[in-house]
Amino acid sequence: MSRQTALRVLEIESRAISDLRDRLDSSFDRAVEMLFTCAGRIVVTGMGKSGLIGQKVSATLSSTGSPSLYLHAAEAIHGDLGRIVETDTVVAISYSGETREILALVPALKRLGCPLIALTGNPSSSLAECADVHLDVSIDQEACPLGLAPTASTTVALAMGDALGMTLLERRGFTADSFADLHPGGTLGRKLLRIEDVMHSGETLPRVSPETTMRDVLFEMTRKRLGMTTVVDGEGTLVGVISDGDLRRQMEAVGDSMLDHLAKTCMTTAPRRIHRRAIAAEALRTMQEHKITSLVVVDSEERAEGVVHLHDLWKTGLV
Repeated sequence: MSRQTALRVLEIESRAISDLRDRLDSSFDRAVEMLFTCAGRIVVTGMGKSGLIGQKVSATLSSTGSPSLYLHAAEAIHGDLGRIVETDTVVAISYSGETREILALVPALKRLGCPLIALTGNPSSSLAECADVHLDVSIDQEACPLGLAPTASTTVALAMGDALGMTLLERRGFTADSFADLHPGGTLGRKLLRIEDVMHSGETLPRVSPETTMRDVLFEMTRKRLGMTTVVDGEGTLVGVISDGDLRRQMEAVGDSMLDHLAKTCMTTAPRRIHRRAIAAEALRTMQEHKITSLVVVDSEERAEGVVHLHDLWKTGLV
Protein backbone atom coordinates (compact mmCIF):
# COMPACT_ATOMS: atom_id res chain seq x y z
CA MET A 1 0.00 0.00 0.00
CA SER A 2 2.75 2.46 0.96
CA ARG A 3 4.55 1.94 -2.34
CA GLN A 4 1.32 2.40 -4.29
CA THR A 5 0.71 5.68 -2.49
CA ALA A 6 4.25 6.86 -3.27
CA LEU A 7 3.85 5.96 -6.95
CA ARG A 8 0.56 7.82 -7.08
CA VAL A 9 2.16 10.94 -5.60
CA LEU A 10 5.04 10.84 -8.06
CA GLU A 11 2.70 10.27 -11.02
CA ILE A 12 0.47 13.19 -10.07
CA GLU A 13 3.37 15.58 -9.49
CA SER A 14 5.26 14.59 -12.64
CA ARG A 15 2.06 14.99 -14.69
CA ALA A 16 1.48 18.41 -13.14
CA ILE A 17 4.94 19.57 -14.19
CA SER A 18 4.48 18.09 -17.66
CA ASP A 19 1.19 19.95 -18.08
CA LEU A 20 2.98 23.17 -17.15
CA ARG A 21 4.95 23.00 -20.38
CA ASP A 22 1.84 23.72 -22.43
CA ARG A 23 1.26 26.96 -20.52
CA LEU A 24 4.66 28.52 -21.23
CA ASP A 25 3.67 31.41 -23.49
CA SER A 26 4.47 35.06 -24.07
CA SER A 27 3.73 35.79 -20.41
CA PHE A 28 6.79 33.77 -19.47
CA ASP A 29 8.88 35.74 -21.96
CA ARG A 30 7.64 39.02 -20.49
CA ALA A 31 8.41 37.83 -16.97
CA VAL A 32 11.97 36.90 -17.95
CA GLU A 33 12.47 40.28 -19.65
CA MET A 34 11.11 42.08 -16.60
CA LEU A 35 13.48 40.20 -14.29
CA PHE A 36 16.45 40.58 -16.62
CA THR A 37 16.06 44.35 -16.82
CA CYS A 38 15.43 44.76 -13.09
CA ALA A 39 17.80 47.46 -11.84
CA GLY A 40 17.37 46.44 -8.20
CA ARG A 41 16.69 43.08 -6.61
CA ILE A 42 14.12 40.41 -7.30
CA VAL A 43 11.94 40.30 -4.18
CA VAL A 44 10.10 36.99 -3.78
CA THR A 45 7.16 36.84 -1.38
CA GLY A 46 4.60 34.31 -0.22
CA MET A 47 2.84 32.77 2.76
CA GLY A 48 2.83 29.27 4.22
CA LYS A 49 4.05 26.53 1.91
CA SER A 50 4.16 29.00 -0.99
CA GLY A 51 6.43 31.12 1.14
CA LEU A 52 8.81 28.19 1.63
CA ILE A 53 8.88 27.68 -2.12
CA GLY A 54 9.55 31.40 -2.50
CA GLN A 55 12.58 31.14 -0.23
CA LYS A 56 14.07 28.45 -2.42
CA VAL A 57 13.30 30.36 -5.63
CA SER A 58 14.95 33.47 -4.20
CA ALA A 59 18.02 31.48 -3.12
CA THR A 60 18.33 29.94 -6.59
CA LEU A 61 18.11 33.34 -8.26
CA SER A 62 20.78 34.82 -5.98
CA SER A 63 23.16 31.91 -6.50
CA THR A 64 22.89 32.11 -10.29
CA GLY A 65 23.54 35.79 -10.88
CA SER A 66 20.19 37.49 -10.17
CA PRO A 67 20.35 39.36 -6.81
CA SER A 68 17.27 38.42 -4.82
CA LEU A 69 15.78 38.45 -1.33
CA TYR A 70 12.82 36.69 0.22
CA LEU A 71 10.23 38.80 2.03
CA HIS A 72 7.64 37.16 4.27
CA ALA A 73 4.32 38.72 3.26
CA ALA A 74 2.96 38.97 6.83
CA GLU A 75 6.14 40.62 8.09
CA ALA A 76 6.10 42.96 5.10
CA ILE A 77 2.76 44.46 6.07
CA HIS A 78 4.00 44.90 9.62
CA GLY A 79 7.08 47.00 8.86
CA ASP A 80 9.35 45.05 6.53
CA LEU A 81 7.85 46.68 3.45
CA GLY A 82 10.70 49.18 3.74
CA ARG A 83 13.03 46.52 2.39
CA ILE A 84 11.48 47.03 -1.05
CA VAL A 85 12.65 49.98 -3.15
CA GLU A 86 11.35 51.36 -6.41
CA THR A 87 14.02 49.64 -8.55
CA ASP A 88 13.00 46.16 -7.32
CA THR A 89 10.76 43.68 -9.09
CA VAL A 90 8.42 41.55 -6.99
CA VAL A 91 7.50 37.91 -7.58
CA ALA A 92 4.46 36.88 -5.52
CA ILE A 93 3.50 33.21 -5.10
CA SER A 94 -0.06 32.34 -4.05
CA TYR A 95 -1.90 29.34 -5.44
CA SER A 96 -5.33 30.80 -4.70
CA GLY A 97 -4.33 34.28 -5.77
CA GLU A 98 -6.39 35.57 -2.84
CA THR A 99 -3.85 35.44 0.00
CA ARG A 100 -4.82 38.39 2.17
CA GLU A 101 -1.30 39.36 3.24
CA ILE A 102 -0.02 39.42 -0.33
CA LEU A 103 -2.97 41.43 -1.63
CA ALA A 104 -2.31 43.95 1.16
CA LEU A 105 1.11 44.58 -0.41
CA VAL A 106 -0.20 45.49 -3.84
CA PRO A 107 -1.16 49.16 -3.18
CA ALA A 108 2.30 49.87 -1.78
CA LEU A 109 3.97 48.16 -4.72
CA LYS A 110 1.90 50.22 -7.12
CA ARG A 111 2.90 53.43 -5.31
CA LEU A 112 6.55 52.48 -5.55
CA GLY A 113 6.16 51.52 -9.21
CA CYS A 114 7.61 48.04 -8.64
CA PRO A 115 6.68 45.57 -11.40
CA LEU A 116 4.71 42.61 -10.05
CA ILE A 117 4.90 39.05 -11.35
CA ALA A 118 2.31 36.67 -9.89
CA LEU A 119 2.42 32.87 -9.82
CA THR A 120 -1.09 31.59 -9.11
CA GLY A 121 -3.34 28.67 -9.94
CA ASN A 122 -6.25 30.99 -10.80
CA PRO A 123 -5.87 33.42 -13.75
CA SER A 124 -9.07 35.17 -12.61
CA SER A 125 -7.89 35.76 -9.06
CA SER A 126 -7.40 39.19 -7.53
CA LEU A 127 -3.61 38.82 -7.51
CA ALA A 128 -3.48 37.65 -11.12
CA GLU A 129 -5.61 40.56 -12.30
CA CYS A 130 -3.52 43.25 -10.58
CA ALA A 131 -0.15 41.77 -11.58
CA ASP A 132 1.86 43.11 -14.50
CA VAL A 133 2.54 39.52 -15.57
CA HIS A 134 0.69 36.40 -14.47
CA LEU A 135 2.18 32.91 -14.73
CA ASP A 136 -0.37 30.11 -14.56
CA VAL A 137 0.79 27.35 -12.19
CA SER A 138 -2.58 25.61 -11.84
CA ILE A 139 -2.91 21.85 -11.35
CA ASP A 140 -5.67 19.30 -11.83
CA GLN A 141 -5.27 17.78 -8.37
CA GLU A 142 -3.03 17.75 -5.33
CA ALA A 143 -1.04 14.62 -4.63
CA CYS A 144 -2.35 14.58 -1.06
CA PRO A 145 -4.90 11.72 -0.71
CA LEU A 146 -7.14 14.12 1.19
CA GLY A 147 -6.75 16.83 -1.42
CA LEU A 148 -5.70 19.26 1.32
CA ALA A 149 -1.92 19.46 1.78
CA PRO A 150 -0.15 21.59 -0.87
CA THR A 151 1.88 19.03 -2.81
CA ALA A 152 1.56 19.12 -6.60
CA SER A 153 0.80 22.85 -6.43
CA THR A 154 4.04 23.67 -4.60
CA THR A 155 6.01 21.35 -6.88
CA VAL A 156 4.72 23.20 -9.94
CA ALA A 157 5.43 26.61 -8.40
CA LEU A 158 8.97 25.48 -7.64
CA ALA A 159 9.43 24.17 -11.18
CA MET A 160 8.25 27.49 -12.61
CA GLY A 161 10.67 29.33 -10.33
CA ASP A 162 13.51 27.11 -11.51
CA ALA A 163 12.50 27.71 -15.13
CA LEU A 164 12.71 31.46 -14.56
CA GLY A 165 16.04 31.16 -12.77
CA MET A 166 17.72 28.97 -15.37
CA THR A 167 16.42 31.08 -18.26
CA LEU A 168 17.85 34.17 -16.56
CA LEU A 169 21.13 32.33 -15.96
CA GLU A 170 21.53 31.76 -19.69
CA ARG A 171 20.33 35.26 -20.55
CA ARG A 172 22.99 36.78 -18.27
CA GLY A 173 25.74 34.60 -19.70
CA PHE A 174 26.32 33.13 -16.23
CA THR A 175 29.16 30.58 -16.42
CA ALA A 176 30.82 27.95 -14.25
CA ASP A 177 33.41 30.61 -13.37
CA SER A 178 30.61 32.92 -12.22
CA PHE A 179 29.14 30.08 -10.17
CA ALA A 180 32.51 29.47 -8.52
CA ASP A 181 32.72 33.10 -7.44
CA LEU A 182 29.42 32.80 -5.58
CA HIS A 183 30.01 29.38 -3.98
CA PRO A 184 33.32 29.47 -2.07
CA GLY A 185 32.31 27.17 0.78
CA GLY A 186 31.47 23.53 1.41
CA THR A 187 31.71 20.59 -0.96
CA LEU A 188 30.47 22.67 -3.87
CA GLY A 189 33.04 25.33 -3.09
CA ARG A 190 35.84 22.76 -3.15
CA LYS A 191 34.72 21.51 -6.54
CA LEU A 192 34.71 25.05 -7.89
CA LEU A 193 37.95 26.18 -6.25
CA ARG A 194 40.21 28.08 -8.65
CA ILE A 195 43.83 27.31 -9.43
CA GLU A 196 44.91 30.73 -8.15
CA ASP A 197 43.56 29.78 -4.72
CA VAL A 198 45.88 26.79 -4.31
CA MET A 199 48.92 27.42 -6.53
CA HIS A 200 52.47 28.14 -5.37
CA SER A 201 53.61 31.53 -6.63
CA GLY A 202 56.10 34.30 -5.90
CA GLU A 203 59.00 33.12 -3.77
CA THR A 204 57.53 29.64 -3.44
CA LEU A 205 57.57 29.07 -7.22
CA PRO A 206 60.60 26.95 -8.27
CA ARG A 207 62.27 28.72 -11.17
CA VAL A 208 65.57 28.36 -13.05
CA SER A 209 66.93 29.60 -16.37
CA PRO A 210 67.91 27.37 -19.30
CA GLU A 211 71.59 28.09 -18.51
CA THR A 212 71.37 26.98 -14.87
CA THR A 213 73.58 23.98 -14.06
CA MET A 214 71.81 20.86 -12.93
CA ARG A 215 73.68 21.15 -9.62
CA ASP A 216 71.82 24.42 -8.97
CA VAL A 217 68.61 23.00 -10.41
CA LEU A 218 68.78 20.25 -7.80
CA PHE A 219 69.31 22.88 -5.09
CA GLU A 220 66.25 24.87 -6.27
CA MET A 221 64.06 21.78 -6.36
CA THR A 222 65.18 20.76 -2.88
CA ARG A 223 64.60 24.25 -1.49
CA LYS A 224 61.08 24.64 -2.96
CA ARG A 225 60.01 21.05 -2.13
CA LEU A 226 57.65 20.48 -5.06
CA GLY A 227 59.62 17.74 -6.78
CA MET A 228 60.05 19.89 -9.89
CA THR A 229 61.06 23.28 -11.18
CA THR A 230 59.99 25.51 -14.02
CA VAL A 231 62.54 26.59 -16.61
CA VAL A 232 61.94 30.14 -17.85
CA ASP A 233 63.71 32.55 -20.18
CA GLY A 234 64.69 36.12 -19.38
CA GLU A 235 61.12 37.33 -19.91
CA GLY A 236 59.70 34.74 -17.54
CA THR A 237 58.23 32.70 -20.40
CA LEU A 238 57.92 28.99 -19.67
CA VAL A 239 60.26 26.94 -21.86
CA GLY A 240 60.24 23.67 -19.93
CA VAL A 241 60.15 21.83 -16.61
CA ILE A 242 62.48 19.48 -14.79
CA SER A 243 60.97 16.88 -12.49
CA ASP A 244 62.32 14.28 -10.09
CA GLY A 245 61.75 11.75 -12.85
CA ASP A 246 63.89 13.78 -15.27
CA LEU A 247 66.68 13.85 -12.66
CA ARG A 248 66.57 10.07 -12.18
CA ARG A 249 66.61 9.41 -15.91
CA GLN A 250 69.57 11.74 -16.45
CA MET A 251 71.47 10.20 -13.54
CA GLU A 252 70.91 6.71 -14.93
CA ALA A 253 72.08 7.83 -18.37
CA VAL A 254 75.23 9.83 -17.54
CA GLY A 255 75.88 9.42 -13.81
CA ASP A 256 77.26 12.16 -11.60
CA SER A 257 78.41 14.21 -14.60
CA MET A 258 74.74 15.16 -14.99
CA LEU A 259 75.25 17.77 -12.30
CA ASP A 260 77.43 19.82 -14.67
CA HIS A 261 74.88 19.77 -17.49
CA LEU A 262 72.62 22.74 -18.17
CA ALA A 263 68.91 22.81 -17.49
CA LYS A 264 68.10 23.27 -21.18
CA THR A 265 69.67 19.92 -22.02
CA CYS A 266 67.72 18.00 -19.36
CA MET A 267 64.31 19.70 -19.26
CA THR A 268 61.03 18.44 -20.64
CA THR A 269 59.82 20.88 -23.26
CA ALA A 270 56.14 21.72 -23.88
CA PRO A 271 54.96 20.67 -20.40
CA ARG A 272 51.31 20.54 -19.41
CA ARG A 273 50.05 23.88 -18.19
CA ILE A 274 46.93 25.60 -16.91
CA HIS A 275 45.65 29.14 -16.31
CA ARG A 276 45.12 30.65 -12.86
CA ARG A 277 41.36 31.22 -13.31
CA ALA A 278 40.72 27.58 -14.25
CA ILE A 279 38.78 25.38 -11.83
CA ALA A 280 41.01 23.23 -9.61
CA ALA A 281 39.03 20.13 -10.58
CA GLU A 282 40.23 20.68 -14.15
CA ALA A 283 43.85 20.44 -12.94
CA LEU A 284 43.04 17.20 -11.14
CA ARG A 285 41.55 15.69 -14.31
CA THR A 286 44.64 16.65 -16.32
CA MET A 287 47.01 15.19 -13.71
CA GLN A 288 45.07 11.94 -13.57
CA GLU A 289 44.82 11.67 -17.36
CA HIS A 290 48.54 12.23 -17.96
CA LYS A 291 49.81 10.59 -14.75
CA ILE A 292 51.66 13.68 -13.52
CA THR A 293 51.75 15.34 -10.12
CA SER A 294 52.08 19.04 -10.98
CA LEU A 295 51.01 21.63 -13.52
CA VAL A 296 52.61 24.96 -14.34
CA VAL A 297 50.28 27.95 -14.18
CA VAL A 298 50.86 30.41 -17.02
CA ASP A 299 49.35 33.74 -18.05
CA SER A 300 48.07 34.72 -21.50
CA GLU A 301 51.66 35.40 -22.62
CA GLU A 302 52.85 31.95 -21.46
CA ARG A 303 54.80 33.46 -18.56
CA ALA A 304 55.08 31.14 -15.55
CA GLU A 305 52.92 32.40 -12.69
CA GLY A 306 52.83 29.42 -10.38
CA VAL A 307 52.69 25.68 -9.89
CA VAL A 308 49.79 23.58 -8.59
CA HIS A 309 50.74 20.23 -7.09
CA LEU A 310 48.63 17.15 -6.48
CA HIS A 311 49.29 17.52 -2.74
CA ASP A 312 47.64 20.96 -2.86
CA LEU A 313 44.50 19.37 -4.27
CA TRP A 314 44.58 16.67 -1.59
CA LYS A 315 44.55 19.37 1.07
CA THR A 316 41.38 20.91 -0.37
CA GLY A 317 39.51 17.58 -0.26
CA LEU A 318 39.22 17.28 -4.05
CA VAL A 319 41.15 14.03 -4.06
